[in-house]
Order: sequence, then C-alpha cells, then structure tokens
Amino acid sequence: MAMAAAAPAFVSGMGNTDKTVSLKKSKISVDDRWDVIVVGGGPGGCTAAISAAREGAKTLLIEATGQLGGMGTSGMVPAWCPFSDREKIIYRGLAEKIFNESRKGVPHERPSKLDWVHINPEHLMTVYDRMVSESGARVLFFSRLASVEMSHSDTVDTLIVANKSGLTAFRAKVYVDATGDGDLAAWAGAAFKRGDGQGVVQSSSLCFSFANVDTYHYENGPRLLPSNPQSPIHAAVDSGKYPLIDRHICNNLIGPGVVQFNAGHLHNVDSTDPWALSDAMMTGRQIAAQYLAAMQERQPQTFGGAFLVRTGSLLGVRDSRRIEGDYIFTLEDWMQRRSFDDEIGRNCYYIDVHKQRDAEPPQYGKGESHGIPYRCLTPRGLKNVLTAGRCISTDEEAFGSLRVMPPCLVTGEAAGMAAVHAIRQSKNNVHGIDVQFLRKRLKEEGQYFL
Repeated sequence: MAMAAAAPAFVSGMGNTDKTVSLKKSKISVDDRWDVIVVGGGPGGCTAAISAAREGAKTLLIEATGQLGGMGTSGMVPAWCPFSDREKIIYRGLAEKIFNESRKGVPHERPSKLDWVHINPEHLMTVYDRMVSESGARVLFFSRLASVEMSHSDTVDTLIVANKSGLTAFRAKVYVDATGDGDLAAWAGAAFKRGDGQGVVQSSSLCFSFANVDTYHYENGPRLLPSNPQSPIHAAVDSGKYPLIDRHICNNLIGPGVVQFNAGHLHNVDSTDPWALSDAMMTGRQIAAQYLAAMQERQPQTFGGAFLVRTGSLLGVRDSRRIEGDYIFTLEDWMQRRSFDDEIGRNCYYIDVHKQRDAEPPQYGKGESHGIPYRCLTPRGLKNVLTAGRCISTDEEAFGSLRVMPPCLVTGEAAGMAAVHAIRQSKNNVHGIDVQFLRKRLKEEGQYFL
C-alpha cells in the first residue's frame, strides 16, 4: 500500500492549523474478503450495494451512522421528489421498488399519487434494512472512512475505516463512492468542483417534525407553502420576531398529528468542514424552535398544542463536491432534454437551486425527461472507483436537478451493477466495461431509459 490520502483538516475559527502530532506506529488488520465496497448508506449507496450483491459480488456497505437511507431517514426529508414525468413513473428498477415499499408507511396517501409522496422515516429505514440484507450485501454501521490508500496513482488499494474497533483496513476490487460529499474519490485524487465559480454552495436545511398537530385544521386551514398568499409564514417572517426563519417551509403530514418540515436555510455551509457542520447543526435546531413558536402564534388552531418532537441527525446538504467524470452533465444538456448512447436512467426533476439567482430555467412539460450518462459515474483518472448519488459529475446548475433522492437511487443501481461488470470484464477498470451489456441488464431489472 502507498500514497495514503486522508481528510484535509478544515478548521473554522479554531486557531493555528499548522501544528502536527506524531502518532505511534501500529499494525492495522486488513479485511480483504470483498469484491465491491460501497461507502455511504444513503439512497445511492443502498441501491449500489443491492445491485452489486444481486449480480453475485461479495459486497460490503460501510455507513457512518447507525441507519440506512440518508436524507429520507436520518435527514428527515418529508417527501419524495416527483417519481413521474406527470405521465408515468420514470425512476424504475430498484428506485420504484423502494418507492412502493416506502408508500406502505403512509397509508393515508392516495395509491395513485406519484409526486411529492410523504415519507415516514422510521418505516423507510426498515425498507432499506430489509432490502439490503435480503440482497446478500453486508452492512457495517458506525464506521467512517478515514483514509484512502493507493496502489498506483489511478487505483485504490485499501480504505482505512475508523469505528469502535479502532482503525481497520478494508480491501475490494472496485469501490463505489456514495458518500454524498465525494470523500472517497476526492481523497483518492479525483478532480472535483464545489459550488459556483466563487465556491459558494447552495443553502442547507435541517429538517424537523412537530407532533400533536391538529390534523383537521392542518388539512383544512391555509396551506403553509409560500406560494399561498394566505400562508401564515409570510406574516411570521415579516414580523421580524423570528430572525432565523424564512419563507421556505415544505411540510407533509406523515402520520396522525405529525407534520414533518423541510424548512429554513443555513447559508453556504461547507459540508467537508466538521466545524462548519457542527455550527450548522446547532443553528438548525434553533431554527426549528423558531418555526414552532411562529406557527403557534400565527396558526394556533393547528399548532397551539404542538411540540418539536425530532430534528434530523443529518444536515440536509444540497451542495458539495461534484467529482469530475468522463462526462460532465450540463445545464445545456438538461435544457435540451438530451438522450445518450450510454444512459443508465432518466431524470425529469426541475433545476432546484437554493441560492439567489437571476432566473429559474423553465420546468419540463408532461412526458419530458433527459438521460443520465454512465460516464457521469466514472471519475476521470481513477480506474476502480465509481460514484453514485449526489457526488456524480455535473455542472453547478444541472446539479440542482440530479442531487435529489429518485435519481440518486437510479445512479446507485447502475454503479453497483457496473462495479461487478468491471471485475468480470475489464480487470476492475470501470471505464472499460461493455456499457450496452450494462444497459441490457438494467432494463432486465426494470430500469427505464431510451
């Protein structure tokens, strides 16, 4: 093993960062049983692990928390972004299976509803647990990527993981980076972009839920969404009494008397800086408390007896590293509804950028979508690494469309399957697989693309 690469020591306001400490040398055990290792147990990581195991690979899924599902579970995002192009479901394969299983946790939703379907995070957690376990993939919780060891400049040899056992080395033939922030690929030396030309990223949010909400008045009173001129959020923000809140207040009834919120903004949070993340989590909890106070004042019939029952254990990060792949999907590709010879799925979500901008691109019409190229999952300069989920190769604007959970599920399934094909077809080289065979297998498993 050579060329250890670890997380850079970002520090926010914590004094001199140039000091170093020499550590005693210690032997680290190596677990090399695996064909494919997936790092990150969010939507993309879960489908990558399921897909790789389904193809017959010995697969390990490493997750930093104690829960699978990422933003839909630990992050408490209250609803799925649209699963349809307003004519049909377009996120199929494993994505559709997970979506349908998730719906069983919100039986009050109409069976025919395909867009903005509510999420019960505890139920969705069990869906991911069951589907990953049944695939044959193994899960290792409470384990965080600490370093990446390279055998050559383009080949990842070993991952160093920190958990209650201390440091352990894990080795596979192919790796899938589903960390969201692109940690694995970036530490292995892949080029990446983050934010806009000045490095400013989209705002983050910490989701939360209220319990003991009056369901009748919630469903029959003024809608809280900012698009409603009668929403109490406008008066609450204009009053100046709640300086941490804003008009962003997506909300969903996920069960009797329980409303879950994706609301408020934390601006320009660098999710690769642990100090910034720590500050953001504490501020996010203050924001949740101010939303509760505002709603209790402005809509007492609905929220007078409500209380804040939970805040997310993961920050809702919308923007971080975008690992540069063999192809960078652009806003122009999105605008032109482009299809690709190597596409592994379709996407129709709008350009959803939580940052001040001059104009919003028009949304797609019914039946419109674009292809997601396989080349967006293959980091340039790395032989045996694939990306899945939020860290795939896009420009800043197109990223606003491809960062959400349905396309993350799609890219994860493709990455997991491609990892196995790379082992069998091209000596672990993810750039050298038979993409048409990959597409054939994805279609056999129910995925949709042109």
